[in-house]
Amino acid sequence: MTEIFDLALLESVMRALTPVLLAALGGLLCEKAGVFNIGLEGFMLVGCFAAVAGSWFGGDAWIGVITAVIAGMLMAAILSFASVTLGADAIIVGIALNLLAVGLTSFLVRTVLGAQGTFQDPALDGLPIFLSQSPLTYLSWALVPIFVVFLRRTVWGFRLQGVGESPSAARSLGVNTKRYQHAAVLASGALCGLAGAQLALGNVVLFSENMTAGRGWVAVVVVMLGQAAPIGTLVAALLFAVTEAVGFRLQGLGLPSQFTTAAPYVITLAALVLVSVRRRTLTVRRARGTNSPAPSGGGATPPVPTDPATRATVSQGENHVS
Repeated sequence: MTEIFDLALLESVMRALTPVLLAALGGLLCEKAGVFNIGLEGFMLVGCFAAVAGSWFGGDAWIGVITAVIAGMLMAAILSFASVTLGADAIIVGIALNLLAVGLTSFLVRTVLGAQGTFQDPALDGLPIFLSQSPLTYLSWALVPIFVVFLRRTVWGFRLQGVGESPSAARSLGVNTKRYQHAAVLASGALCGLAGAQLALGNVVLFSENMTAGRGWVAVVVVMLGQAAPIGTLVAALLFAVTEAVGFRLQGLGLPSQFTTAAPYVITLAALVLVSVRRRTLTVRRARGTNSPAPSGGGATPPVPTDPATRATVSQGENHVS
């Protein structure tokens, strides 16, 4: 057991957690605004390429981070314009953007970076490391309480949730619903850009085709599993990160790589299914409790007391209730 669970495992968990958590927080904002964003995978992949390209040509990892944020927001702007402004189906647009990201980054790594499949160079500047983690790891943890305060204690947070829950009611109160939805989608692109920068310049220092490996899809599942709440999203992302880190350890002990690679995704999906079944069961039970017949005599009119004093008391109580 000591070969699996040690301090180095905690460091691996934090590295695996950061990209998924950042992307999931972006998806959380979209969910609150009423936009189902499944383009997180494409946003993150473009962020990975932009981070490496920016760091390579700019000579500094932070230039790569800024480039990744801009690239993620540009991808998000396409989704925002198509789904919010034009009213297109956000799911279809998100899938199209994911496919675009795969083809675009594969093309650019050849034409811009001059590499086939993977670009790696000793001169490529990675993110600085403090206490075994990059600054983006600490930022991702700090964002969780910030999101809690934003959603529960600020006017903008309340309005954002109102836009997602009842757009017509929000509009009747003078809230510009499209402005909040545009802002949420663009913020998700920025967060996915940070996630891509962490993956390409923090976890490793390279770019490889399709290097996100489904982490954006996991982020979508994490948002649903966490019920679009910051703390719940953190816990769900931790589930994936712990499973992935332990899987790498087990792979080193001789388990097949196919099993250890698939395990984090399978466990995350299984947790989502179990939570969904539990919610549905509770919903059915509540519905049955609401629709259950009243107890015998519960709807009958109580007998009128014959005692004059008691009758007066009952009459006064009815008048008070009315």
